[in-house]
Order: sequence, then C-alpha cells, then structure tokens
Amino acid sequence: MFEEQGFHVANETSSLKAALQIVQEGDASQVILIDPVGIGDFTDLVRALKVACPDTHVVVLTSTLDAEIMTKAIQAGADGFLMKDMSMEALAQSLRLVMIGETVFPSALAALLIGSRLNGVADLAVLHKGVSKREAQVLRCLQNGSSNKTIANHLRITEATVKLHLKSLLRKINVSNRTQAALWGLNNGFADAE
Repeated sequence: MFEEQGFHVANETSSLKAALQIVQEGDASQVILIDPVGIGDFTDLVRALKVACPDTHVVVLTSTLDAEIMTKAIQAGADGFLMKDMSMEALAQSLRLVMIGETVFPSALAALLIGSRLNGVADLAVLHKGVSKREAQVLRCLQNGSSNKTIANHLRITEATVKLHLKSLLRKINVSNRTQAALWGLNNGFADAE
C-alpha cells in the first residue's frame, strides 16, 4: 500500500520497547506511524522517539477522532494526527507534508475548530486545560476589563458564582490573578470577546 505511493516501509513493530530499540540502533526512519491502541500512555512513546531521534517525524494514526488524544499527542511532540479511514492518497500527501515540517491533523477537526470559533466558544483550545464553557465566558469578560459584578450581570449568575468560576479558572490555567488570566486567554484562543 505505502510502496504504491512512493514510500518504503523499513520496519514494523508492535511494542514500545521494539520501536525504541530500532530507533536507538540508528535505523531511524523519516516518519514513524504510531497506533495508540493498546499502548497505554502512547505519549511516553512519542516523547521517547522524539528524544532518541529528534529529526524523525512522529505521526499518530488512529481510528477515532478524539480531541483529547490529539491534544496529548501534539503536546508530546507528535508531528501529526491522522485517521485510519482516510484514503491512501490523502494519507500519503499528509505524510509528505509532515516530512517537510508541517503539522497535520484531520480536516474534520479543522471544521470543528472553525465551528467553535463561529459559535464564540474556543472549546478545543482549552480542552487540555479542562476549562468549562462558563469559565471560558468569564475569561472573555475579564479580557474586556469587566468587574465581577459586571460579569455576573452579563452572564446572569451571582457574583459569588463568578468568584468560584474565576478561582477555578486561575487554578486550571496556573496563573495568580485576573490580568494574567486575561493575557493567557489572549494567547490561547480567546481573543474574540462575547
């Protein structure tokens, strides 16, 4: 299958240990495909492969579109996150893009990202931080310089509830005050205020 698209499959392995051994023996490929099923914490494998051979591109190939798994993969250093059900031509083209330094992910995820932007909710941008929709709304109000009372009126909740959401938000994004939270929001996909 891969050979028809101009690729050469150098090795195939079914374990973390064997994959690392192949890479450490100097038989590094240009692209390594990982199927996370059955690996446990596949992010350890991604990190280990990137440390052992930093010039090798690592792509996670999976059968389920899961934003949390994709976020973990990219954070661990993966150069791509692709679906098993894509056509061979699309897979080959995606791997070529990875080989020239691009990061690739499913077009369905791009549509989801665009849709969340149009709806004013950056859900995927904060999925890895566990920020709730309400906390995201509070964050957007902070970016406008709103007081807790103004936020409460805008969101039709009590001021005490705003304080709870704000405290939770600060903890989740690891900042200590409102200003830092607003700046974090601007740098993490919350530039569009409601």
